[in-house]
Amino acid sequence: MADGPRTLFIACGALAREFLAVSKANAWDDRIEITCLPAIWHNRPNKIPEGVRRKIRAGKKRFDRIFVLYGDCGTGGDLDRVLAEEGVERIEGPHCYQWFAGTADFEKMTEDEPGTFFLTDYLVRHFDRLMWQGLGLDRHPDLLEAYFGNYRKLVYLAQVDDPALLEKAKEAAERLKLEFVHRRTGYGEMADFMKAKMA
Repeated sequence: MADGPRTLFIACGALAREFLAVSKANAWDDRIEITCLPAIWHNRPNKIPEGVRRKIRAGKKRFDRIFVLYGDCGTGGDLDRVLAEEGVERIEGPHCYQWFAGTADFEKMTEDEPGTFFLTDYLVRHFDRLMWQGLGLDRHPDLLEAYFGNYRKLVYLAQVDDPALLEKAKEAAERLKLEFVHRRTGYGEMADFMKAKMA
């Protein structure tokens, strides 16, 4: 029998791989579980709050503690209202870019260049499906200027060292016609949040 309470983390599907890596590195496998909502819901953030609520209510039947790995992610405060009603805490911050980069570094990057577009490992892996095809750029390349004309720089916030992902991120910057910057962040404040809750 594992020591300590059973803990559920409800997360965006884009964070599943990173969550499992942090859990494995800390040997929490027998004390911790993750349930994810579809990453594609970032294109329809109105689905996120009630989706999280359903996961919370199902989780309360089996787990001693529940935490949420979601930023506001475009819900306009609706996710935080749901969490207040359900009595569940989430990681601070508007999105995972801030967690991975670290709040101070993220704020400095966006202050230095407001026209910055960010990618994580997940978004690099699925760039064609989520970004290029998802935004219709494969069918309507003329939309590139409308979507990305105000951006100047693409910053790849890398969670792991993977030459193949790095190359894909560079290619994405070229396709979007943006200056490329690579930052190795690791799991940043997401790992800090998980460690604090599992201490």
